[in-house]
Amino acid sequence: MSSPHSKLQIGIVGGGIAGVALALDLCRHSHLDVQLFEAAPAFGEVGAGVSFGANAVRAIEGLGLGKPYELIADRTAAPWQDIWFEWRRGEDAGYLGASVAQGVGQSSVHRADFLDALATRLPEGVASFDKRATRVEQQGERVRVHFADGSAHECDLLIAADGIKSNIRDYVLEGLGQPLVAPKFSGTCAYRGMIDSEQLRAAYRAAGVDEHLINVPQMYLGLDAHILTFPVKQGRLINVVAFISDRTSPDPVWPQDTPWVKATSQAQMLEAFAHWGDAVRVLLECIPAPTLWALHELDELPCYVHGRVGLIGDAAHAMLPHQGAGAGQGLEDAWLLAQVLADPRVTEASPTEVLKVYDEIRRPRACRVQRTSHEAGDLYEYRDQKVEGDEARLSATLASRFDWLWNHDMAADLAQAQVRLGWTAPARA
Repeated sequence: MSSPHSKLQIGIVGGGIAGVALALDLCRHSHLDVQLFEAAPAFGEVGAGVSFGANAVRAIEGLGLGKPYELIADRTAAPWQDIWFEWRRGEDAGYLGASVAQGVGQSSVHRADFLDALATRLPEGVASFDKRATRVEQQGERVRVHFADGSAHECDLLIAADGIKSNIRDYVLEGLGQPLVAPKFSGTCAYRGMIDSEQLRAAYRAAGVDEHLINVPQMYLGLDAHILTFPVKQGRLINVVAFISDRTSPDPVWPQDTPWVKATSQAQMLEAFAHWGDAVRVLLECIPAPTLWALHELDELPCYVHGRVGLIGDAAHAMLPHQGAGAGQGLEDAWLLAQVLADPRVTEASPTEVLKVYDEIRRPRACRVQRTSHEAGDLYEYRDQKVEGDEARLSATLASRFDWLWNHDMAADLAQAQVRLGWTAPARA
């Protein structure tokens, strides 16, 4: 074992969904000593609803979190239980098709509820708060992370799950001799709000809008804009995200002195969708005080690890939300690392080799999800030249384009990792 200690000491920086899920799995194993550090005074998530594809649901189950997730997750009622989204024209709510995820459909939850369900299961003493990481150093076989309060922590392996604004990402890229990668504004903003489902149902009835649009997750498409709706809080609330994109500049810039999330007016939101149909108008009229989110993303990183330090989640691959895949990719990161680190043979392995294998397996897929999430926004907003003006082709593309993402074989990833670590022989063809 490379560590002089009886246990492999693992530090996790960042108490979001990916970081806490990883800590929860790792702290079950007697050969691991796990400590998690969160910059805030307590666990908490910014945001509202989060959607999980079939791949993410499998990762949640693989991390031993299937039961707590099932208790709070929303699923579309029968007979539409396998529908991920129905696709419609924004101008008249005309039906374009549906994407079907067999056995999962639209699986969604309020971010804060999910994080709370995870955090309450962490054993006492694992998490420390008010610990904002400022710098990292590696000396020999140890990693030391320093915090803003003047304290420091030493471990054998450090996992950074500290989000899109990660400080530790800079350390990793500098250590690799690579240029730093900062969050960049995508040119897309999103109006967000939550609506009481009964209020929306009454408003649709009054306006003569089909209530089916509440029963099933919807995606309304239009030029340089799209809107999604899905239930959270056990169907009591409808999560609404209305995206609007400014494509006038190839390199859009968000003003430095403006927060990424701010309050805005309903009037401004309604003006942005003034030419859309009644279903959208009534929907947005039910959100009196929306917030406006400036969507940022990362360029693909050349590597997620440096020595004994590795990046997971948004610290590694923050992406646009257009495939509902960002949180799921963080959970896939956590799942693969958890499976490898849970194996007692890891105490005889090199931590640097473990992280190298993690990077080799996870980064190509996560980068592809980043790219295709950006491309999905172009597709939804009628900017994909391959389907431009052809609704039949658009419908066919939407029906099948998520299959590779949802049907990913995580067990094959683990088998590949075990082979690369020398724990098993390669399978025969």
